[in-house]
Formats: sequence, structure tokens, C-alpha cells
Amino acid sequence: MNNPKTTSLSSLPSFSSDYFQEVIRTANELIQASPVVEAVVSTLDDLRSRGGRLFFLGVGGSAGNCGHAVNDFRKLCGIETYAPTDNVSELTARTNDEGWDTIFIEWLKTSKFSSKDAIFVLSVGGGDLERNVSPNIVRAVMFAKEVGADILGIVGRADGFTAKSSEKVIVIPIVNDAHRTPHSESFQSVVLHLLVSHPTLKNKSTKWESLR
Repeated sequence: MNNPKTTSLSSLPSFSSDYFQEVIRTANELIQASPVVEAVVSTLDDLRSRGGRLFFLGVGGSAGNCGHAVNDFRKLCGIETYAPTDNVSELTARTNDEGWDTIFIEWLKTSKFSSKDAIFVLSVGGGDLERNVSPNIVRAVMFAKEVGADILGIVGRADGFTAKSSEKVIVIPIVNDAHRTPHSESFQSVVLHLLVSHPTLKNKSTKWESLR
């Protein structure tokens, strides 16, 4: 039997290598989405110019990315940005009292959401009412369409409700369906960092870059 301390790295399982190869393939295929990314940048630039607000919507791991995005878009790009999921008290109260389906739409209504504003959906599937997946996102997208607001997003399915509702939704190419969720949520962060680093949007330096 091999001593664990002397086991060659080359003999270890290849899952890690395979996963990183999927990341590389996803990044290479994502280059094709550059025109959509630039359209999102232009929309965000217009939003900032007119004094509109940006609302990030997502659940689960995507909700965590929403909170991160709020920080970056406010701090680095000077866009007034919010995420309903950052307020756990209101989120759980609305879930308990009004229902999970309406947590986002009611939050937007209270915020006087209008055609001047925009929603930015972060989601693996983008919502599906028939299968009762992220119905809160679907209803928020429907509300945004109703008031004439911009609908932006980063999702992992081209056939989800969000992607089918707007041409300004970036779809993460999935090279292995078994890893749709981790790759979708990981590349949400990659694309978001691209957006806040874009010279059209970024108007403040990040800390370490400013120390060069």
C-alpha cells in the first residue's frame, strides 16, 4: 500500500483538472457574448446619466453575488444600487406574511420602481413559473416589463424567463450540464467584475490598483 505522504500528485483523481478545463472552455465561449455585454454597459451608462436606480435580484448563491454587486456598482461606478436580499428582516417578513412569490415585486413597488430604473437579475435558470422555480424573479421581470424599465441579467439558461424577456441578458455557456449551477454563479462574478472594471462605467480606482 502506498504511503499517503509519498503518493504522487499525478495519481490523484482528475476532477480538479477537468473542472478547471470546463472553466477555460466556458470563458472561451463567453467571448461570443461580448456584444451583449457591451449593450449592458451602454444601458448602465444611460441609467447613471438619467439618475436611475439599479436593483439586483437573485436567490441562493446568486443573492450573495447581488450583495457584492451592490457594493461595486455604488462604490466604483457611482450608480445608486440596491438588492432586496440585503435586508433579511424585510425579506423574511414578506416571505412569511405575503409569500415567497411576491418578495421582489412588492419590494420594488414600495421603492417606487419606474421606467427610469432597471432590474439586474442574477440567476442560474432565470425563473420558470410552470415548474415553480424562482417565481419571485419571474414576477419581478413581468413587473419591470409592465412599467417599461430596463431588464438586465446574467443567467445560465437561454430558455429561462429572464433570458427570453430581454436582449440585454448575458447567458453563461454551459459546457457540462452537471455543473450548470456552480459555473453560472461563478461566472456571474466574473462578468460583474468586468462590468465595474469597464472604462465606460468605472469612475473610481480599486484599492490595490490605486497603490501602484
